[in-house]
Amino acid sequence: MSIKIGDRIPDGTLYEYYDEPSGACAVGPNAFQVAEEARGKTIALFALPGAFTPTCSEKHVPGYLEQHDALRDKGVDEIWCVAVNDAFVMGAWGRELGVNGRIRMLGDGSAEWTRKLGLELDLNARGMGTRCQRFSALLRDGVVEQLNIEQAGKFEVSDAGSLLKQL
Repeated sequence: MSIKIGDRIPDGTLYEYYDEPSGACAVGPNAFQVAEEARGKTIALFALPGAFTPTCSEKHVPGYLEQHDALRDKGVDEIWCVAVNDAFVMGAWGRELGVNGRIRMLGDGSAEWTRKLGLELDLNARGMGTRCQRFSALLRDGVVEQLNIEQAGKFEVSDAGSLLKQL
């Protein structure tokens, strides 16, 4: 059963890579507890099947970069991108797309958090293993306020513009 509107986001560990140390965050993969990071914040979360894949690289992430300021103006504190990739891959992908700290590129390398959400996607037949379904969500203090889960192979409801309209 997958997560739904009104649910508290499950806790879990996600990983983020930084090129340079800042504050308490060292270079290299840094583990973050989802519940702790979401506490007291409004978060635009979007998840996708994988880094460097066509729709994800050409449309999904760029859309959130384009809408970054508009989302912030509507009260979003942080934008999170989650994929079943390791933190090194997510960091490299963020660099290539010019994210520059505007989106937190979070890796769920073993799909553990994805499974807790109930949003895993079996792409074993295509040689890609277990991935995450494409979706977006608005979290307020760790509670799912909006949830937009795509149908398989689609990109129609999890884009930044759709989430922005729901704010």
